[in-house]
Amino acid sequence: MAEPGGTVRDPEAVSRFVEHFAAQLVEAGLPRMPARVFAALLASDTGVMTSAELGERLRISPAAVSGAVRYLARQHMVSREREPGSRRERYRVHGDQWYEALTNREAVIRRWEGALRDGIASLGGDTPAGRRLAETLAFFEFVEKEVEAMMERWHGHRQKLFGGAGEDPGSAPGL
Repeated sequence: MAEPGGTVRDPEAVSRFVEHFAAQLVEAGLPRMPARVFAALLASDTGVMTSAELGERLRISPAAVSGAVRYLARQHMVSREREPGSRRERYRVHGDQWYEALTNREAVIRRWEGALRDGIASLGGDTPAGRRLAETLAFFEFVEKEVEAMMERWHGHRQKLFGGAGEDPGSAPGL
């Protein structure tokens, strides 16, 4: 299998990696087809593939690709682009997809915090249920602060390892 730029890879080795990494993602809670599509994009040098390329590489239908990409786009793990001069879409995994996915989770956690605050007010903070909600809220607030601090440290670490932030984020997959 030749990647753009002339890199030649053993297609069986690439397929084994894609399926192994996808299995790890499934075990962590990602649905199977989105996990396979994400792993295939991550394993490509450009980080960009069309629906047809993904279907061929993974031996799946266009409908399966479409559903997987829709899921991954909602999770901020991939983006859709139009091929220049074409109606065909291509799908891109960015080098900062983990950061984007975590940032998206932070917004969800903030909504949960609001709901928990409402629950504490409704149930009473001195009831067993209210105390349980208060502990859950404290946990989410702690996690939110820790993730924010971790992301700041990550940016500095990424800069040291991979250089300028102005580079194509797809050039350093998994960052």
